[in-house]
Amino acid sequence: MSEHNDLLALLREKSVRYGTFTLASGKTSDFYVDARQTTLHARGSSLVASLILARLKPDVVAVGGLTLGADPIASSVATLSGVRGGDMHGFLIRKEPKGHGVGAYVVGLGNIPTGSKVCVVEDTTTTGGSLLLAVDRAREAGLEVVQCITVVDREEGAAERLTAAGHVLEALTTRTELEATR
Repeated sequence: MSEHNDLLALLREKSVRYGTFTLASGKTSDFYVDARQTTLHARGSSLVASLILARLKPDVVAVGGLTLGADPIASSVATLSGVRGGDMHGFLIRKEPKGHGVGAYVVGLGNIPTGSKVCVVEDTTTTGGSLLLAVDRAREAGLEVVQCITVVDREEGAAERLTAAGHVLEALTTRTELEATR
């Protein structure tokens, strides 16, 4: 099997649930994806990192996004890059600035020069609001966001919203793919 198919199988097993759920966007859905169950899984972490590394633009020097969903993704991409002899760094974006120290939203900037080209990542994308917040916070920190990747696009408007904001949403997989064998 390919890494993509392995990821689909693991997401279906560990992350996809059916029922009635309230999403972070406030919408109600019969389809729920807790992608962290996969991004925190040993094999899932490796698959996600490998698939993202294969997609990154050559000028990207770091990946990161809003805590909590992006944390395991950024860490696994940085780790796998290092294991493979690369130097892709990770960064994390807080939802609120730290109340002490330097009070920054973005963690990991010591490894990323101002003006660097970065990729913002997310585990599951619905409307794109969290991803756009991460893009704004990264820009405010002096980074240039040139790529946006999500593990799962729920296909509920995020791609269109990112396009309207001047970005392209790339998805490792989509709701359509995840439900294909249901």
